Amino acid sequence: MAPSTPSTPHGGGRAGSDGGSPAPTVATPGTYSLEDVIPGVKIFVRKPLPNGQEEQRKAEILSTRPKPKPSAFAPPPAPDAPPPDPRDDTEYYVHYVEFNKRLDEWVGGSRLIIDKEMEWPKAKEDDKKKKEKIGKVPSTPGSSTPSRINGSPRPSGSLLKKAATKAASAVGKAHPLAKGSSKGKIPSKRKGKDQPDLDDDEDEDQDEDDADSIDADGDISMIGSDGGTGGGKSQKGQGDEDGEGEIDLSGPINPQAAPKVFSKKQEIEKLRTSGSMTQSHSEVSRVKNLDKLQIGKHEVETWYFSPYPIEYAHLPVLYICEFCLLYYPSFTQLKRHRNKCNLLHPPGNEIYRHEDISFFEIDGRRQRTWCRNLCLISKCFLDHKTLYYDVDPFMYYCMTVKDDYGCHLIGYFSKEKESPEGYNVACILTLPQHQRKGYGRLLIEFSYELSKVEGKLGSPEKPLSDLGLLGYRAYWQEKIVELLLDSDDEISLEEIAQKTAITHGDIMHTCQALQMIKYYKGGHIIHLTDAVLEQHQKTMSKNRRSINPAALKWKPPVFSRAQLAFGF
Repeated sequence: MAPSTPSTPHGGGRAGSDGGSPAPTVATPGTYSLEDVIPGVKIFVRKPLPNGQEEQRKAEILSTRPKPKPSAFAPPPAPDAPPPDPRDDTEYYVHYVEFNKRLDEWVGGSRLIIDKEMEWPKAKEDDKKKKEKIGKVPSTPGSSTPSRINGSPRPSGSLLKKAATKAASAVGKAHPLAKGSSKGKIPSKRKGKDQPDLDDDEDEDQDEDDADSIDADGDISMIGSDGGTGGGKSQKGQGDEDGEGEIDLSGPINPQAAPKVFSKKQEIEKLRTSGSMTQSHSEVSRVKNLDKLQIGKHEVETWYFSPYPIEYAHLPVLYICEFCLLYYPSFTQLKRHRNKCNLLHPPGNEIYRHEDISFFEIDGRRQRTWCRNLCLISKCFLDHKTLYYDVDPFMYYCMTVKDDYGCHLIGYFSKEKESPEGYNVACILTLPQHQRKGYGRLLIEFSYELSKVEGKLGSPEKPLSDLGLLGYRAYWQEKIVELLLDSDDEISLEEIAQKTAITHGDIMHTCQALQMIKYYKGGHIIHLTDAVLEQHQKTMSKNRRSINPAALKWKPPVFSRAQLAFGF
């Protein structure tokens, strides 16, 4: 059955009772029991740790349900298993406060700590009065034009997208670093320490442990832009949260304006405490419906809700064929399917092969079932995916690793067949069992190699998610710094863009975020600081895979008007 949605917390004379003195918002130990624990309360929960110990974490109850009956496909309990605790007859879906949403889970009542204080949910009436108070604006007598109140909606994402695109296209003409500007050249002698007169305000005290916690290669292996399924249009789900300190992840609307600069330590802290918590506002999607996926020889814990059929919800493990991506409720059914399934690689054209890495190009229109199953899997690990079945407008580029048994899926990115904004990536994901191995950077590099063959500048679909921003910024930084170090002559912003296939706006955003743009003798230059050079040397000293352009055998697909009509 489908996961139960959080019910409206009833007041019950607690957090907003009956017009008299306000009820207490915190319940002291001994004044409540498990029967009083309802969706919306915050209570301490025992969280088992990998080292065998337990930690008490404050968590918000998002939903409750009776304990599901064991599935017919579930293995029988062990003979020496302890008897079930009656408190576990009711399960609670908890979100640990100040932790990423992917750690949310169902827990039994025995893990709730009722001998500590519990926070009641906020009364909806108080919230309504607060909104009315904020929204009140004195009207002008005789004025027929409504005034804009504080709670009014901001411009739509499409307008912001157009403004960003327009600004990025104009940067080559307007910015002093553009080609043809006498102030836009980057003298090679000003690289490194030969800048005694520059105002170097960089924060060089980066936490090395935090930098290493991102990825072994300095990038994020699981990333995704905030749109699409296998791609889908951007749908910014965090617009209402900007007032609470959300970071604008889409880059500056005006590429010449310096964006808010956050250190890597601050960005990692934001990933840990928020991640994509505010991406999905649907109450159903706040509660994940699957616990584990068995993909090949890997058993992977899911992170988010994915719209698999209702009859597969709440299974202990969902078994997935790693080649055709069909899903089954039991290992017996999967084994029977594998005896019939003759697919040993993604059902598309192999356009790249180097060593044991291959890329396959798949048309979403020709392989609808396979691509839809791929989107269902990726939704388990990308909370901001919004579409799952509309795969016709997208091409899928799947990366595999080859062994004696076939080509096993590592990750993929999708790309619109016709993108008005010129995006070269709509959605990108590395499966969790293959993360922290450098495959995320390999996917990004391959997307730019395709853009070079097309003769276009490419950029991922905006706005980027927090993980996507860190992964792409690491790649942009590496390519820009590498090009500047290899260039002996002066180089302009336009030349950097043409050689790397990175758009002007992304180059400017990266340089501003790393504080590499300085004003020197009446002009702007890109200054490679000691911290940037040290980080680049550390990155290049690692053994990493890279794309071999000679192994790419691909021509940009051409679609007719009829092929681009998707039945809308």
